[in-house]
Amino acid sequence: MKIINQLILLLATVLFSVPLFAQGEKTGMADVMRSNGRIYVVVAVVLTILIGLIVYVVRIDRKLSKLEKEN
Repeated sequence: MKIINQLILLLATVLFSVPLFAQGEKTGMADVMRSNGRIYVVVAVVLTILIGLIVYVVRIDRKLSKLEKEN
């Protein structure tokens, strides 16, 4: 049963990753954003959101650990 689950997972991974390799040479939007310097704004916003989520999860984990120790 474990082998079947692994095969299904492998098949799903291969099928879902195929569209990622099917990208064409058209990167017009990325080139425009890079030339204008806006790509750095996008990267900064994404990093800010990710850092905020990580800090939130760490705080929740610490609070839960504290509550578990009290009980």
